[in-house]
Amino acid sequence: MIKKTLAQIEQMANGEKLDPQHQNVVIEGVSIDTRTISPGNLYIPIIGDTFNGHQFVNAAIENGAAAVLWESDQPNPPQQIPVIYVNDTLEALQTLAKSYRDELSIKVVGITGSNGKTTTKDMVTAVLSTTTSVQKTEGNLNNHIGLPLTILRLKEDTKVAVLEMGMSAFGEIELLTKVAGPDVAVITNIGESHMMDLGSREGIAKAKLEIVDGLSNEGLLIYHGDEPLLTKRVQSMNIQTITFGASKQNDLYPLNIIQKNEGTYFSINEQEKKKFYLPVLGKHNVNNAMAAIAVARHFGLSWDQIESGLKQIKITNMRLELIEGINGIKLINDAYNASPLSMKAAISLVHDLETPGKKIVVLGDMLELGDKENEYHEEVGRFIQPDKVDYVFTYGALGEYIASGAMEHFPQERVDSYQDKQQLIEALRKLLSDGDILLVKGSRGMKLEEVIFAFKK
Repeated sequence: MIKKTLAQIEQMANGEKLDPQHQNVVIEGVSIDTRTISPGNLYIPIIGDTFNGHQFVNAAIENGAAAVLWESDQPNPPQQIPVIYVNDTLEALQTLAKSYRDELSIKVVGITGSNGKTTTKDMVTAVLSTTTSVQKTEGNLNNHIGLPLTILRLKEDTKVAVLEMGMSAFGEIELLTKVAGPDVAVITNIGESHMMDLGSREGIAKAKLEIVDGLSNEGLLIYHGDEPLLTKRVQSMNIQTITFGASKQNDLYPLNIIQKNEGTYFSINEQEKKKFYLPVLGKHNVNNAMAAIAVARHFGLSWDQIESGLKQIKITNMRLELIEGINGIKLINDAYNASPLSMKAAISLVHDLETPGKKIVVLGDMLELGDKENEYHEEVGRFIQPDKVDYVFTYGALGEYIASGAMEHFPQERVDSYQDKQQLIEALRKLLSDGDILLVKGSRGMKLEEVIFAFKK
């Protein structure tokens, strides 16, 4: 993590008015949260819509903060701790992170996309870790605050940083990529997430491609080549590219994909005789794996090293996470988030899985889809195949449209819709038995992991 004198911090964050007697004070690490601050940290009080971190400076001092950044127009700066004054603490956090990143002898992989960002981040990290020291974005620290904090946590001897970049509006990826300065940029795909804010899939593609704005001069863009909205725009850019996808027009494409209950096996055009194994469910994750393979080959890894790395993947929780349930039930927890693209991918997984029991899906509302949200939900319902899924349960107001779409070709007694989560759980409790598979998926705001917890072993 960052370890600097306050004189250096003042310069790196574009601060001022540090008392000369404190110039040689050393801070180690940065925190914006007094509850998690460590002794020696620099406390950066962020101002949000409903909070002002400056109000908690005394708690930061009590918990061991060694110094603080302070917005010049905020009253009552602390007297008992070194203070560096800045115009805007959030901008100072971002400026400090960029300055630190520029000092480090490190390669940065930036990853964005409508779906699969976190899984691809985990895959890239697993593969590169077979040969070098890697740090990655932890949890959901992928926005204008989280990404700078992640950079400031990088160790000086780390060789590669794998940084996830999330967004909901134009300009957000541009800001993140200019802070991170990636050497390799990855765009996993273009879906319908954030349609409410960006208006169209064309707008989403434009926003995701902002990632190239911070790409180094010799940088590489790796992207989903089956997406014409990306291909069309990239063709006008003078940058090095590698594409991946299902079609043979891509640089990397799969030759064979086999879905088993324990994971996914596949081979690719670049290494026809080698069978790769992912301890991850879902054929769509082969696309994410090919993106990781492209990153690894760019950094000079051998095929054997890549094969070994893919076997060691540990995916962040609630992304097609296979869990042992009570009474011999298999649970698939994919409750972290949802979009039409990821819903269909999860449903396709259930279609492919083999089980002696029933296959049941619980699908919740997909949020932030804009004017066509009802249509998108009905389309997901129609996508479910009645000969490969036994029962469809939905949760939430928009979930009723999934149920409506499913009932176009499901018998009515095999589809049910709920607004009360406890009633949904009780209905499942009466239905589930040994050998059954239960998929649970919905947007984060639906908190459908509570259904998983009800049946977890």
